[in-house]
Parts: sequence; C-alpha cells; structure tokens
Amino acid sequence: MSTPVNLLPGSRPARFRVIVLAAVFAVLQLANITGRDTPDSKNYLSYALSLGGAGKQEAASLTIGYVCTGRASLARRDQSVDVLRFHAPSPTRRVFEECRREQWEGVSKRLRAGQTSGHTVPFMSARFMRIFEARPGYPALLAPFVTVLGVKWGVWVSSVLVTVAGGVLAFLVLRTLRAPTVVALTGQALFYVLPCGTTAMRPMTEGLLLDLTLAALWGCALALEGRARAGSLLVGGSLAALFTVKHSQALFLGLCLAGACAVTGVRHGGLRRPLRGLTPPLRAIGAVAAGAVVVTLVAARALRYPAESESLQDLLTGHFAVPDRARPWPEFLHLEADFWVEWLRRELWEPFVLAALAAGAWGVGRRRPAFAVLLLAGALTGVLNQAGHPDITIYGDRLIVLVWVLPVVGLPLLLEQAVRPRARGLDMVPGPLRTDSGVTR
Repeated sequence: MSTPVNLLPGSRPARFRVIVLAAVFAVLQLANITGRDTPDSKNYLSYALSLGGAGKQEAASLTIGYVCTGRASLARRDQSVDVLRFHAPSPTRRVFEECRREQWEGVSKRLRAGQTSGHTVPFMSARFMRIFEARPGYPALLAPFVTVLGVKWGVWVSSVLVTVAGGVLAFLVLRTLRAPTVVALTGQALFYVLPCGTTAMRPMTEGLLLDLTLAALWGCALALEGRARAGSLLVGGSLAALFTVKHSQALFLGLCLAGACAVTGVRHGGLRRPLRGLTPPLRAIGAVAAGAVVVTLVAARALRYPAESESLQDLLTGHFAVPDRARPWPEFLHLEADFWVEWLRRELWEPFVLAALAAGAWGVGRRRPAFAVLLLAGALTGVLNQAGHPDITIYGDRLIVLVWVLPVVGLPLLLEQAVRPRARGLDMVPGPLRTDSGVTR
C-alpha cells in the first residue's frame, strides 16, 4: 500500500512558489491586453454577452468594439517598427473605423434578414453559427467576467485565470506522480512558456480544453496512486465539462483514454483476457472513459448538435461560402494526406515540436511507465483534433495544441534523477512507484 500523496507540501515556501510563478506570468500578460483574439473569438464573446443579458445590437456593438480596438492596436504597433512608415501618422483611427464598418455591414445585413435566433451575433451564416451555439461552456465561463469587469478587462482576466489554472494543474499532476516540488514547478513554468500558454491566453476554447484535459490526467494519476474513486470522479467530471466546451474533444479524450486502457490490458493479459491485464485503477479509468464516449454520442444526437458531415462541409466549403461538396470524403482524405506531408515538412524544417514531443515521451516513459500510456492518450487528442481540421492556415497551430501536455508533464521528469537526491524534508514524497503492469518497486 502506497503512502498518501501530499500534493501541495505543508511548507509555506512551496505554496508560495506556485503562487509567485502564477503571479509573474499574470503580470507579464499586461504587455498584451488586447489583440489576442482570433476570427472565432467574436462568436464566443457575443455568446457570453448574450448570456449576461445583452441583446443582439448591444452584443454586436461591444464585440465589434473589442475586436476592432485590438486590430487597431496591432496596426499601430506594426507601424511603429516599420522601417519605412514608423514616422507616419498613427493608423489607429483609420483601422478601427474600417474594421467597424466591415463588421457591422455583414451583421446588419443578416439581422435585417431575420437571423436573430440563438445566443451568438450573426457574424456568419446561420449554418456556421450553429457550430458555436453547441459550445456553451467557454461563453458561460466568460460571461460573469465581462459582465462585472467590462469586455476588455473581463476577457483578459478570464484568460489569465484559465492559463494560470493550466499551469497549476500541470503542477498537481506531477506532484501526484511523486515528483519533487522543483520538478512540478518546472512543469508549471513549461505550461506558461510553451505554445500551450500562448494559446490558452487567447479568448477561445483551447485554454479550457487544455485545463480539462490536464484535470482528467490528474484524475488518472490519482487513480494510479491508489485513489481510484476520486480519480474516476475527476476523469468523469472533466469529460462531462469537455462536452459543454467542445463535444468532439470529449469524444476524442474518452476514446483515447479507453483505448490506452485497452492496449495495456491486451499487452499484459492477451487478447482473450484483457481485463486480467489491467490493474483496478486502469479498469476504473477505462470504464469511465468508455461510458463517456457512449454518453457523448447519445447526448450530441439528442441535442441535434452538428455532426461530422457538417464539420466536413464547413471545412471544404470555406465556412459554407460555396455549395456543398457532392463527394466530401474522398476530397477530405486527399486533403488529409497532403496536410500531414506539408505539416511534417515544416516541422522538420524547425523541429522544435517534434523534439519536445520525443523528449516528453522519453521522460514519462522512462520515469512513469504506468502513466505514460495515459499521457500519450491525452496528447493524441490534439493530433485527432488537427486531423479533423486539416487546414494549414489555422492561426498558431491552435488545433493541435493539446499535444503540448506531453512535454509539459514529460520533460520535467527528465530532471527528476538529478533533482531528487538534493530534495529535503517535505519536498520528497516517499512511496513506491508503479510500473506499467501495476507492480510496485
């Protein structure tokens, strides 16, 4: 029987370091309060304003003001470092007015045409906006912040808190895996400085997706450390919350975790008796994940959420700008193959992502083999998400961002052997480590 895991050591300095690291990150984000939005951000923001009681006109005005302010700010900053135009008059007002006129033109036209249903402002066709109507989780989180603090600061504060939470969850995962505090703090810091931190700061769903995936992985770690009930509840709760944020991601994570448990069972128990190859914690995780897959499919169908065929047409028609494809699947598979060839070419040109993933996999596989297959499953959801949207123009590689949970947790474990002999007192968490077969050592 393993000893209880002390997630946050009782010493005040340990807690203080977690808080200070989060606070430093938050202060640094004051350098960019606006200008972080992507084209989809306005859909989530208008949804949040609607939940706060704003009508379509008010929600449109506030959202357009936020988006155009950011665009004008970026234009001014770009000009200030342009070697030919840095001394020219500021473009802020011109860019703001052009942006506002462009955004209102489309919205006004659709409102006059009667496109007023749902929570989102009609920035695009009703068919496209249905995709965002099926994602209430992030707008529900954002709503109280923009209601109390206003749009500008509400978006910024909520983004900071979501990103800070991701770093703290990375810390908790590593502490639950019995890593020394300094190693866990490294994981927290990596979450902030790697692309996952930058992406989580954008007013989009990706920050919550990262947080909930890490929360599910924390549940897996708890289960492996003898707290199966608490771990299973956390995995199930995270998958349920993921459904509200982006139901396809809940499906991906459920499938990947269930698949990871199945692979482990077959590896140790054989095809005939896979359950005998699983420890009780992995059985519990697998059962919860498999149940979540079934519930996700049934709930999505019952709520009439857009199906995979609709997502496919959205991709291939440029957000329904042209008629639907008659034979979408052959075209999709052709695009899929071309996408990954081009993606790999670009990554080999600058192989930081591949190197980080390989090092993260090595670290967790070598130091925590029982957890490695589950962490790889969480990272695989990023690949599946990107595979469902093989669009090389998507800003900042945000669709594949979930792969970064692998280096965030795996890379710090490479430091453990060097750090552990120096640990003292409560910084060490004694107890056996489980191998992938569940045997302690």
